[in-house]
Amino acid sequence: MRDPLDVIIIGGGTAGLSALREVKKRTEHFALINDGPWGTICARVGCMPSKALIAAANAFDGRRKLEAFGISGADGLCVDVPAVLRRVRALRDDFVADTLEVTDGLGERAISGRARLLGPDCVSVDGKDHRARRIIIATGSTPIVPKPWLPLGDRLLTTDTLFEQQTLPNRIAVIGQGALGVELAQALRRVGLDIVALGDSQTVAGLTDPEVNALALRLLRRELPIHLGDKAELTSAGAEVRVRGGRTEVVVDRVLVALGRRPNVEGLGLDALGVELDPNGAPKVDAQTMQVDGLPVFVAGDARASGIQHEASDDGHIAGMNATAQSIECFQRRTPLTIVFSEPNIAMVGKRFAELDVSQVLIGEVRFEDQGRARIAQCNSGVLRVYAGRYSGLVLGAELCAPAGEHLAHLLALAIERGLTVSELLRTPLYHPVFEEGLRTALHQLSAQLPASKDPDLAHCAK
Repeated sequence: MRDPLDVIIIGGGTAGLSALREVKKRTEHFALINDGPWGTICARVGCMPSKALIAAANAFDGRRKLEAFGISGADGLCVDVPAVLRRVRALRDDFVADTLEVTDGLGERAISGRARLLGPDCVSVDGKDHRARRIIIATGSTPIVPKPWLPLGDRLLTTDTLFEQQTLPNRIAVIGQGALGVELAQALRRVGLDIVALGDSQTVAGLTDPEVNALALRLLRRELPIHLGDKAELTSAGAEVRVRGGRTEVVVDRVLVALGRRPNVEGLGLDALGVELDPNGAPKVDAQTMQVDGLPVFVAGDARASGIQHEASDDGHIAGMNATAQSIECFQRRTPLTIVFSEPNIAMVGKRFAELDVSQVLIGEVRFEDQGRARIAQCNSGVLRVYAGRYSGLVLGAELCAPAGEHLAHLLALAIERGLTVSELLRTPLYHPVFEEGLRTALHQLSAQLPASKDPDLAHCAK
């Protein structure tokens, strides 16, 4: 490899591979440095194996509805947890193999080892220095585990270790009720394990709308105990773990720690950049350019705590474009979209409730208890709340806990991305009967509050 290279990418995860795709289009003089297993967090320990577990859990949980459909014999069904985990790992390995295809054939340009910055144009790997005109940092993240808990050893599980288990014990506490904690607590309960969930916030899955949060919590508590509002304390109880949170105290076999992930920046040498670092040791990054303080250095993905796969991929795309451009370009980011794959789905689109000035917005709501398609499918629980500008009628955002919520969320994200008003979105065709008709109910409620409330749902013909 020539010296200096055009670009060095540190990290072979989602953001790093997205950056690589752009860099490869524009130069052959690059290196990709990766420490640890190759393949993305999403494919190895995140999005994909967790969804494989959720799919198995929901398939087994479906037995509870069979009698309502006139189908008998559900009591004879059972779940084989080791078989479930084997399938999860088999699918995981396929997904990882797909990501590894991106790095196949890189030869000496793919370097395994731990990188350390010596400056904004130099990286050391195992004692060998590599220079580049520009550097992209996409080092991913690591599960957060409080230091006082570390002596509990393998009695603690994280997403990095959960899917490697050959089987699981019956009693598990899930600490943390963000998106991942909610998904996994419900899934593990649905495969028949004795689960207790704890979180130090009064909200679940990142929700900020109190109405949606209250319903989501009520529905989740139908399936498993959830204790909120107190920090958990863990102590050893022989081969078991004692878990305390406020007035709650349980003894379990394992604890799944789902407290989020921290950027992998420790030991990376970011102090060599000569810029201010935050308490986590990371520099400030321009989210529209991915650049660090005018330096030829870009940070993407979980290394800047983006936390969502498609946003990490966009980070890498922007970083790869700018690391190979003559001048730095600014890119618009997509409409914020978060989906939690619980049942019902939980989602937040565009502006969240907590970000809004309630005096400047209107809210349209639909409950799914009486929604036709939801009743037919035996999943008639949930709520969707849509936020619109009080005077403009622009669709601004939504929070929901609803059946088919992932599809509702994408429809709303498209509407917000296109700058649609309530009346314009009402003109979108919706087939009957579909879950999405619930959105129309919420939009009609909004429309009735707007000045143009008497406008027809259909546009007038052009004259």
